[in-house]
Amino acid sequence: MDYFDKTYHPPGTPPGTLTQDENPSTEEFKIRLIDFTSSHFTEKELATPDECLPYLDSESVTWIHLQGPIQVNDIKNIGDIFALHPLALEDTLNKGQRPKVQEYDDLLFVIMSMPIEYDKTVAIEQVSIFLGENYVISFHAGSNDPFDPLRNRLRKKKGRIRQLKSDYLLYCILDLIIDQGYPILEGFGEEIETIEEELLKSSSKPATLAKIHRLRRELLLLRRNLWPQREVLNNLERDGYTLIQDGTLVYLRDCYDHTIQILEIIENYREMATSLIDIYLSTVSHRLNEIMRVLTMIATIFIPLTFVVGLYGMNFSHPDSPWAMPELHSYYGYPAVLGLMIMIVVGMLFYFKRKKWL
Repeated sequence: MDYFDKTYHPPGTPPGTLTQDENPSTEEFKIRLIDFTSSHFTEKELATPDECLPYLDSESVTWIHLQGPIQVNDIKNIGDIFALHPLALEDTLNKGQRPKVQEYDDLLFVIMSMPIEYDKTVAIEQVSIFLGENYVISFHAGSNDPFDPLRNRLRKKKGRIRQLKSDYLLYCILDLIIDQGYPILEGFGEEIETIEEELLKSSSKPATLAKIHRLRRELLLLRRNLWPQREVLNNLERDGYTLIQDGTLVYLRDCYDHTIQILEIIENYREMATSLIDIYLSTVSHRLNEIMRVLTMIATIFIPLTFVVGLYGMNFSHPDSPWAMPELHSYYGYPAVLGLMIMIVVGMLFYFKRKKWL
């Protein structure tokens, strides 16, 4: 996950300027349309945004989803057809926007951040949503379309989605985006558990510390991107937007609760990741203490042996002196000194064992 992934114009660019990305993606761009009522359902893939025109004046609910890297001409056509505000179009084209909700005349504009996992790496993708009286337009520039479960609900008439208006469809989209955080956090939880087992088994390595730092970094960036969504849901619930009916507010409140729960889990995981660093440092310190204890034992054992060897290494011998070393001329002097040294070692090991230093 990048520290800074916002697309922006050079300073001084007029507001509402639409500029194509200098490094366009090679992924396929699709426009999918679903038009439905309680008894009617139409689903098709459009070649151009102009094919949306026949559905504008109908009383049914129309959901237009644009998937993949959108071109400037396409987003301008969508803006002209549905009278979308230029500032909202600019925020849609420039990824990395902060989650927010804004009201423009007779439409509502919402930006959300959706966590996606690619090859065990978490990425944040922007989803831009326009809510009108009888339509919803959503933009997602990612490579994978996450809204297939919602389309299946529409096809099979599961739940209330086919009986209610476009504001309930907006709720369903927001709920799906927010709930994407649960499997991501489940993966984080499993990784934290695995790292903790490694640390408790004293098998931690510098690579383990690198895993912990990467985990903390991704949790921090995940929190930074998902935290503003709490404010978005709170505003949708409490600010009394005319396009959102009272019956939908209770569902948005449930969505708000999910957001709070995900943020709380992220905070708990951040604390656990911090504690993992403390465990790692404690493990390294404990292992170092064990090594130093063994080395100290070895050095302590060899101190008296060194004394004995140094004492007999002086080789002072005189046949008439009472202070000469008698062992130098003894037939069993050498093995006797070796036996003494062995007795010293055994005695010290026995003493260390009784003191529970070993």
